[in-house]
Amino acid sequence: MTQNNNWTVYFLRCNDNSLYAGITTDIERRLHQHNNTKLGAKYTRARRPVTLVYSETSADKSTASKREYQLRTLTKDKKEKLVLAYAISSEINNTRST
Repeated sequence: MTQNNNWTVYFLRCNDNSLYAGITTDIERRLHQHNNTKLGAKYTRARRPVTLVYSETSADKSTASKREYQLRTLTKDKKEKLVLAYAISSEINNTRST
């Protein structure tokens, strides 16, 4: 069995505009689960659809869990600023790629 050591810490924007933080080794699978199956978190199942608005990679599960905790403890305003900075950075990178 191959173990994936690439962990992703992420924020999802829920339908009610709240932010949900989580960790995973496969962000596409996890996003599908949050939106389409009972395997998604109970919190997001009641707030579908959700969209990915922030992600960062971590070396291992422990580091990802610690970072997720840090993100969860931020104020809503600081979370929104982080998401906005990520969106701007992603847009700049997408523009440079084309």
